[in-house]
Amino acid sequence: MTATYHAFDTPIGTLRLVGGEDSIDCIDLPNRAVEPANPAWKPSSEVLPAALAEAKRQLEEYFAGERQDFDLPLSPHGTAFQRRVWTELRRIPFGETISYGELAARIGKPSASRAVGAANGRNPLPVVVPCHRVIGSDGRLTGFGGGLPTKQALLDLERRVAGRQLLLAPVLSSRATS
Repeated sequence: MTATYHAFDTPIGTLRLVGGEDSIDCIDLPNRAVEPANPAWKPSSEVLPAALAEAKRQLEEYFAGERQDFDLPLSPHGTAFQRRVWTELRRIPFGETISYGELAARIGKPSASRAVGAANGRNPLPVVVPCHRVIGSDGRLTGFGGGLPTKQALLDLERRVAGRQLLLAPVLSSRATS
């Protein structure tokens, strides 16, 4: 299968979206190649396939602080266990973090935190499937394919956006009661 890719600049560096008209297969972060340069991947033309165009739009909204959830047709390739971990990653709320041990417990495998960490590291759709929200049990940032500075930047962006929303909520409710 030939997939199309499109690279575009973001606040964390150049992202490369890989997929086609109907789904997104992979998002390459700066400093991270999910696969070696794949000769089956072809650069996009000026007109992006629908799924890539939508992914680019939603990612731009995310980086602008205007989007917290993604609604994209995803087609990650992995084992059943990896896909289970990736599904659970999407349930971690925007602006929050959990540990690898907690993630393992959430999928019903509390003693599998290392396997969960390995599946997390193989996530082909970072940012959209928010593997950056998983941290060490001691609260420290640990492993991230895009590098720890990128992981920190993503968490900072989410906390800033989530904090801004928390600050606005009381103002809106006080006006409603006046």
